Parts: sequence; structure tokens; C-alpha cells
Amino acid sequence: MESATLDDVASKAGVSAKTVSRVVNGERSVRPQTRERVLRAIEQLGYRPNLLARGLSGAHAYTVGLIYDNPNAYYIIAMQQGALTACDALNFGLQIRTCNSRSPALAEDLRNFVHRSRLSGLVLTTPVSERAASLRKLAAYDIPFVRILSAADDPDDEFPCVYVDDRDAAYAIVSHLLQLGHVRIGFLQGGKHHHASAERLKGYKDALQHYGVPLRKELMIAGDYVFDDGFRGARRLFDLAEPPTAIFGCNDEIAAGALAAAQAAGLHVPYDVSIAGFEDSPFSRHSWPPLTTARQRADVIVERATRMLISRINGNDIENEGFTPELVVRGSTAPPRPKRRQRKRR
Repeated sequence: MESATLDDVASKAGVSAKTVSRVVNGERSVRPQTRERVLRAIEQLGYRPNLLARGLSGAHAYTVGLIYDNPNAYYIIAMQQGALTACDALNFGLQIRTCNSRSPALAEDLRNFVHRSRLSGLVLTTPVSERAASLRKLAAYDIPFVRILSAADDPDDEFPCVYVDDRDAAYAIVSHLLQLGHVRIGFLQGGKHHHASAERLKGYKDALQHYGVPLRKELMIAGDYVFDDGFRGARRLFDLAEPPTAIFGCNDEIAAGALAAAQAAGLHVPYDVSIAGFEDSPFSRHSWPPLTTARQRADVIVERATRMLISRINGNDIENEGFTPELVVRGSTAPPRPKRRQRKRR
């Protein structure tokens, strides 16, 4: 049986081939009733567009790129799933590429990747999306892109984005720990070249200030978004003369490392020390006890950014969209263990 063609869909739906093409490309100019009729015909006929033919014959290719510079494997997988969901729904192809976000030739490397792979545009994830000079160059090269970045508010600048309020989510986590009764709260920071690290640090500081708890530098440990840095950072905190009763890791992988360090030191989580993470990755759910965290749906965020990019490629107007990760309380946090009172000698 021969595969259905675009003309077959147009005939069954009672519309022009151009209208079918607009529906397939996700353009908003088609009326809802017409779009539904075309989509029904596509489903009934089992029509699948020829992406290669579209790329060769059209004004632009029908493939986008997802760019990342992040050591977290779970985060990368979630981002890929989100981008693929959007591309499959809108009949685009996807290429995925890692890069060095701190390279002075970042913009040129991405331009060459776009031209070599015949891409229509790029989804830029953090920290690639935070390199302002490279963004200006990409715009000058006339390469469409949508950023994903950490920001408390819509940056409302010239570059479209999906922004994530890491600061407010970190504030909610630290507030939760403070409300449990913790006043010495350790902070294990992620890589400083990620703007999200600075935003989560702001949330930590803002919560302490709001609750009137002094900021103590010895409780803040720099590191990267990896398990080993969480383990080493927590060991440093436990070695303090007065160790913290709670630790906030900048992501779940860091927090899982801190949890392992606590268990290696013979500490009971959460009664000897509470531990919280960020992102709600599998690390948070597979740890024991499961980690209190902030649910950040990387797949949903990247899917939205990819849909925005494809809409922009198709000539539609797009608006920035914001997300705030949601606090998820699990078994790794509890009130601090009461200090034993010494008996007075008679």
C-alpha cells in the first residue's frame, strides 16, 4: 500500500494543499475548524511528511538544534525528551549538540553547526543561553533561537526565552527548613558559570534575611552540579565545630552526594541532619530517604521552548513564558533533633 501524500490529505479534508502544509508546519493562520478537519484526515490516512523533501524544497530546513553544556545526565535526558516531543508533534527533526559555553568562539561554532547541519534554528539551554555577546552574534548571523534561562521575571529584551524562577523556588526550600526550626543551614552551590547557581544562592540568602537568621560564610560551599562535589562539600560542613542541622544542595545530584556523606558519617537523615535538593530528578526519588526538592520539569520547559522556536521559524509572533519550580516535601527533611539538657549537679 502506497503512503498517503499531502494531496491525498487535502482532497479528503476538502482544502488546498497549501492549507495542509500550514497545518503541518504549525502555523496559526488556519481556522480551528479547518485545522481539526485536516488533522483528522492526516490521522485517518496515516500521513507522515517527508522531512528530507521539505528541507530540500522549502525556504528553510525542517530540523532544529538543542544546545547544552551541563554535566547532569538526567537533566540532559529530560531536555532531549521535551525537545523530541515538540518536534514529533510539529513534524520537525532534531539534532542535539554539546558545546563549551565559555569558549570565545561559541557563536562561530554554533553558526558553523547550523550551516553544516542545515538547521532552521536553535534551542539554547543554560549556561549557553546566558552568554550575551554570543547571543548578539547569533542574532547578527540571522539564526533564529529561543533561550531557556534562570530569571525571577521576564527579561523583556530582544531575545525570546522561557525563564525559570530559581530564586523563588530556592526561597521556598530554605523557608521550609527554617519553619521546621533549622537555623544553621548549609548551602552547597552549583557551578558558578551557571546563572541558576547565583539565583538559587539569592533565594537562600533572601530566606535567611526574611527570617532574621544571620548569613554564615562557613556554611556556604562552592562546587559543581555533580554527586562528588555534594559528598565533599557535606564532609566539610560536618567537620565544622558547629555543623549545620540542614543542608540545601543546589540540585538533586549534589543533595544525593550530601546524603551519602551523612550516612558515611553515621548520621541519621532527617533527624541528625535534614537534606534538600532541587529539580526533582530521579536522584531525589531513588535516594533513601527520598529528597525534599523543587520540581522543575526540564522536559516541559524544553518542549515549550522548542514549540516557541518552531512557531518563530514559521513566521508567527511568540511571547516569553515563565515557570516556577514547585516545592515537594519528602522524607529527607524534619525538625532538628532537640539538644539534650545537661542535668544540674546538686
